[in-house]
Amino acid sequence: MLLDREKTALVVIDIQQVLLPKSEEVTAAYLRAAVRMIRAAKVLGLPLLVTEQNPDRLGGTHPEVLPELGDTPRIPKIEFGCLANPAFRAALAASGRTQLLIIGMEAHVCVNQTALEALEQGFEVFVAEDAVVSSTPEARAAGLRRMERAGAARLTVDMALFELLRRAGTPEFKAMLPLLKGG
Repeated sequence: MLLDREKTALVVIDIQQVLLPKSEEVTAAYLRAAVRMIRAAKVLGLPLLVTEQNPDRLGGTHPEVLPELGDTPRIPKIEFGCLANPAFRAALAASGRTQLLIIGMEAHVCVNQTALEALEQGFEVFVAEDAVVSSTPEARAAGLRRMERAGAARLTVDMALFELLRRAGTPEFKAMLPLLKGG
C-alpha cells in the first residue's frame, strides 16, 4: 500500500524536550527528520494532528518544532494512545482521513499504542522510522518491530515524501525540492 495524500493525515505525537533521548546526535537527526516531514505535510496540504503528553507537567512541544506548526492546534492528552483521547478522535474524524502517517515519540509507548489502536480501528498506518524515537535504541527497535508485526508499514521520511508526491514536475514537487534534498 502506498501513501495517498488525499487519504493521509500526519500525526505528530508528543515531540517534547523532556522525552528526547540523551544522545545529542540522535536527537538532532530525529528533530531534522520530524521538521522535514511537518514542512512537507504543510506543502501538500495534509491535515496535521499534533499531541502533547501531559504538557502541564512535561512541557509543550519542542522549540525547534513549534514554529513549524504555526497555528495548528496541539491536543493535550494524558492517554498514551492518541485514539483513546476524545479530542484527538474528534479531530481525526473531522479530517476524514483513513491513512495515518505517524512521527513522534516515544516509539515504544505513545507511538506504538496509537499505531495499534488505529490498526484495530481499520486505519492504514505508516510509521516514518527516522522521525520516531525512544529513550533507548532497544525500546525504539522493540516499538517499531511490534508495530510492523501488527500491520503498520515502516518507511523513512524520504520514502513518504516521494510516495505522497508520486511524480516530478508538479508545483508541489518544485515546492518540495529543498526538502527532498534534505533541507
